[in-house]
Amino acid sequence: MKFTESLKKNFQFRYVYNRGRSIANRHLVMYVVKNGTQGNKLGISVSKKVGKSVVRSHVTRLIRESYRNMEEDLRCGYDIVVIARVICKDSSYHEVNASLRHLLKKHQLLLSQQEKEAGKDGE
Repeated sequence: MKFTESLKKNFQFRYVYNRGRSIANRHLVMYVVKNGTQGNKLGISVSKKVGKSVVRSHVTRLIRESYRNMEEDLRCGYDIVVIARVICKDSSYHEVNASLRHLLKKHQLLLSQQEKEAGKDGE
C-alpha cells in the first residue's frame, strides 16, 4: 500500500475501538478515528470464528486489496480498523469491495469528484 501504514499492536487497535466511530454492514464492521498525521493507518481483524488460517488469510487479502485499489480516493489522517464478519468467508472480491466502499462512504472518507480534481490541480 502506497500511502497507508498498518496497525499492528494491540494498544493501537484498542485505541481505535475505544475512541472511534463504528459503522457496520453485512460483511464488515469499520471503526474510524482521526490520527492527526498526514497518512492513514489500516488494521484488519479476522477472528477464528471466520475460519481456519487459510480462510482468514484469504479474507484479509481481499480486504487489503480492496482498500489498496481505493487508497488514492480517500481522505488522509485517519486510523481505520476493518473487522470481517463470518459471512465474509463465502464472499467474492466484488462483494467485499462493495461493502468496504459502502462503509467508507458512510464514514465520509471517500473524496468527491471535485475534491479529487482540486487535489490534482494543487500538485
